[in-house]
Amino acid sequence: MTVTSVAQAAYVIAGLLFVLSLAGLSAQESARRGTVLGMLGMGLAIVATIALALDRSQRPWPVTAGLILLVLVVGAAVGSWRARRVEMTQMPELIALLHSFVGLSAVLVGYGSFLAEPVGAAAAGGDTVHRVEVFLGVLIGAVTFTGSVVAFGKLSGRLPSAPLTLPGRHALNLLALVACAGLLAWFVAADGGVAVLPLLLMTLVALALGWHLVAAIGGGDMPVVVSMLNSYSGWAAAAAGFTLGNDLLIITGALVGASGAILSYLMCRAMNRSFWSVVLGGFGAGATGGPVGGAAVEAVQAGEVRATSPDEVAALLTAARSVVVVPGYGMAVAKAQHPVADLAEHLRERGVTVRFGVHPVAGRLPGHMNVLLAEARVPYDLVLGMEEVNPDLPATDVVLVIGANDTVNPAAQDDPSSPIAGMPVIEAWKARDVVVFKRSLATGYAGVQNPLFFRENTRMLFGDAREQVDKIVQAL
Repeated sequence: MTVTSVAQAAYVIAGLLFVLSLAGLSAQESARRGTVLGMLGMGLAIVATIALALDRSQRPWPVTAGLILLVLVVGAAVGSWRARRVEMTQMPELIALLHSFVGLSAVLVGYGSFLAEPVGAAAAGGDTVHRVEVFLGVLIGAVTFTGSVVAFGKLSGRLPSAPLTLPGRHALNLLALVACAGLLAWFVAADGGVAVLPLLLMTLVALALGWHLVAAIGGGDMPVVVSMLNSYSGWAAAAAGFTLGNDLLIITGALVGASGAILSYLMCRAMNRSFWSVVLGGFGAGATGGPVGGAAVEAVQAGEVRATSPDEVAALLTAARSVVVVPGYGMAVAKAQHPVADLAEHLRERGVTVRFGVHPVAGRLPGHMNVLLAEARVPYDLVLGMEEVNPDLPATDVVLVIGANDTVNPAAQDDPSSPIAGMPVIEAWKARDVVVFKRSLATGYAGVQNPLFFRENTRMLFGDAREQVDKIVQAL
């Protein structure tokens, strides 16, 4: 039994743990188990890879071990520091930033593998496949890197969320891909130091392509962008696995890439748009702040805002028999998930039927609201999806919209000219009474005004959601 055979066996076990981890993450009840299995698989993979690196090291093994220990300490220190400091509201941009690291790693691995190539290998004709692997790995990695950096900037507010719609943007993307195909032919045929020139040119083109692809996507699509970049990072890791000849990296990358692509498709379906309409960008170009389209304008002009108070909301809830809570990103910003959970528990003790309605793209990350509610220990059976809760809303007494905006916007159904027209939304306005918790009447992340705020059965509770929910609980 050799170190290589043991490492390969460990890779098989780690691969199975990753598959089981994905299966566990498919449901809230098993998500914690899925996370633990993923951690075990990654730990086993790291140990096996270190053992393999020490066994195959061309320098004295203590030197290799020291270098590995150094990067592990640095990585663990930085990761632990960020994990302790990050807020739940910062998770989307943190994940986007982590995706950029995967892309950058694929680029560096590709260049390292190319520079280690024996002189004259391309002329001998035996290294074409390796050249293609290096080229594709660098291409996917560079697109992932700059795309993720732009996504990080948009999610963190460092860059404007509005889409960048350059004239002929689709033609520019196509031109970049054609240029990369030409550079691939040159790279495969070139030999010696000349071959680095097409690789460098392709890297610059790919960096620009990744930046433009994500810059052209508007704020309303950012949850899809995060899952899409997750897919990109997986394929970048798989490409690096081919370059390094690491089977587990190929398997892991393919799992991440495929699951990210499937998640992106499901989220696009939840938003009633094709996957390509999001990838090619430009959605929300007209959504720059005010109401867009005749129906939304008429709804806003015809209605008036009805402000309310915590005491009035408490009285409304006291008389209710059924309540649905619709959380959104504003709940995460206010850190109101625990008071909201306490409010739900108080109502349930009074015999009120309480449920939570979660939109598939609520927040700025897939599953964002589910994580917050789980953190607040809201029972899983009370958390329903949009398709489950919508049929019950006409018979619901009160809907509490806490920090949600675009996902409860009736303009998606009533206004064909709205940028979010056709997007399935939670039909909160069909309930008897609606209470919207917001700091102001500002638009949501998609930049579209919400006529729900001006409907006759809607009351606006302005202020910090956490403080207002606490006052409601005290009043009850």
